[in-house]
Parts: sequence; C-alpha cells; structure tokens
Amino acid sequence: MEAKVLVLTCALSSPPLSSFISRRAHLSQSTSSTNFKPHSPSGAVMRKTKNKDDQELQYLDGLPKEFHDDEWQARQREKTKELQRRRQEEDEEEDRKIEEYREIGTRLKEYPEEEVRQARKLVSSFIRAAEEVEEKIEEAAEKGELTELVLMVVWNRLDLARRDEEKDVIRSLDLLYRRIETEILKREATPAMRLLNDLLNLHDGFDDEGWLKQCRKHMLDTFPREDPFSLLVPSGFDINTHQGPFRPPPEDDDDMLLRVDFVREVDALLQEVRFEQEEAETSEGFDPEAIASRLKQQEKQRTTKQIEALLDLAATLKW
Repeated sequence: MEAKVLVLTCALSSPPLSSFISRRAHLSQSTSSTNFKPHSPSGAVMRKTKNKDDQELQYLDGLPKEFHDDEWQARQREKTKELQRRRQEEDEEEDRKIEEYREIGTRLKEYPEEEVRQARKLVSSFIRAAEEVEEKIEEAAEKGELTELVLMVVWNRLDLARRDEEKDVIRSLDLLYRRIETEILKREATPAMRLLNDLLNLHDGFDDEGWLKQCRKHMLDTFPREDPFSLLVPSGFDINTHQGPFRPPPEDDDDMLLRVDFVREVDALLQEVRFEQEEAETSEGFDPEAIASRLKQQEKQRTTKQIEALLDLAATLKW
C-alpha cells in the first residue's frame, strides 16, 4: 500500500516529460525573440555612407573635364568676380540716375504749384500743336504767358530725355526751348535788337543784294529823318508847297528808334560776338559732336557777316 502511494506521489509531483520539453522550447523561443535585432544601426550607417560616396563619385564623373582643371576653375572665379564688379557698377549707376531724377524733380519746388501746373499745361499744348507750334508760341507771348518757368519746364523734360538717350525727343524739345527763348528775348529786347532780328529774318539764304534792298527800305520806314528840316517840320509835311499834316511829334515815344542808337547797340553786339569767336576753340574730328560744333560755328560766322553788312548799311543810310 505504501509503495503505491509513493508511486502516486511521485507521479503527481513530477511533471510529464512532454510538458517540460514544450516549456523549454517556449522559453528558448521567447529568449531568442527577445535578443534578436532585425536592423543593426551600425550596418545602416555604413550602407548610407557608402551610398552617399557612390552618388558623389557618380556626380563628379558626370561633370565636364574642365571642372577638374585648376586653371579653368581659376578663370571661372575671375569671371565671377568680374560679374560681381559689373553688377555693383550697374547698381551704383542706377542709384546715380535715381538721385539725378530726384534732383530734376525738385527744381520746380520753389515756384507755386498752380503756376507750375499752368506752365506744364502750356508746354504740353506746344508739343501737341505740331505744325501750329509757331502760332501757339506767338499767341502765348502776346498774352504774356511765356516766362522763365515755362523754360524751366521744357528744360526739365529735355534733361530727362537726354538721360534716357531719346534722340528724337531731344531734338524736338531742344528746338522748342530755343524757339520759346527767342520769343522771350524778343519781347524783352530793346527796339534796336528787335529791329535787328526782323532784318535778319528777311534773308532767304540766297539773294544778298535783294535782302539788303529790303533792309534799306525797312530802315527808312523805321528811323526818323535826320535832315535839318525834320527837326522843325514833322514828317509828311512838304516844305516846298507848305502842304501836309502839321502835328507835333509825341513827347514820349518809347518805340521811336534813332539810327544812331541802332548803330551803337549793333556795334556793341558785334564786339561781344567777335570776342566769343576768338575765345572759342575749333573742334576737330569727324564724330557727330565735332561736326555739329563746326556747323554751329559756321552758322555764327555767317550771321556775324550779315550783322556787319546791316551795320554798314545803317551807318551810310541816306534819305
């Protein structure tokens, strides 16, 4: 009986062999699964570094052969420096132009805004007038609208056109400026200078003798007679028949021009012109500026000769 109990106790106290084997297998499996690492960090870093090096080598192999040349790279660096220098010069030039435009825009700040607005409208009307610009300028001069401010507006536009190198606009505005300036000087000039301008405008550029005849007739109509009888008898009265209007001359006549005053002012003008011509240097070369300068000097010399002829005609004028 005891033997049976002992056997039963042993049988109950020791687990079966199959369960032990299965438990050991389960433990070994759990242990192996705990210690197993599917991705090794060191291996991944090595593979990434290798791939990166391979990519760099492939990139370098794909570049042109000049890229591996030190002299070529030095030339490229010089080109880069040159481009940077040019870019800096362009930036400085752009800043200079902006400053010049700002300076041009501030020239008219000293004048009242309403007057500046009217002057700009007047200049715009001159530009739009095209072929009728002469009539527009003369009409504005008669109304007293041509002032220094109008010239300043034209000059500002001309200055901007010169900086933008607009040749056609420069030519048109330069002619407009000169025409307005001439009209202003004509209105402000003395009677002698106005007569001189009218006589010069009578010349057609070809017939000098015919022009001098017209000038002589115009002078006779303008200058009062200088014979002794004209001091006592008014013009239009016939001293022989004692017939004609007998009206005393006006006491104050600002428009009356004496021949001696005309001769004196024209002679003074000639002295100034000759002095300027002596000081002026003759331009040499065949570039456009030199040719234009020579043409202007030739035009001045031609005008000077015409003034000399008018002065001689006025000095020897006889009724």
